[in-house]
Amino acid sequence: MKVACPTCKRETEWSADAPYRPFCSERCRLIDLGAWLSEEHAIPGEELPREIDEEANSPPHRTR
Repeated sequence: MKVACPTCKRETEWSADAPYRPFCSERCRLIDLGAWLSEEHAIPGEELPREIDEEANSPPHRTR
C-alpha cells in the first residue's frame, strides 16, 4: 500500500519493511519530531489554568 509522507507528501510504501513509516525517510521523521518539540504541532484542547501549568514546570518536592 502506498501513502503520502506527512512531511513532504512524497508517495512511500506502507509495509513492515519501511523503517520510517509513515515517513519516507529519517529526515522527514526528524523534521516532524522537531515540529512537535517546538510546539508547531499540538493536539487541540482547553488551556490549563496558570497555577496547574506552573506546578508542572516546577521541580519535584522532596520528602524525607
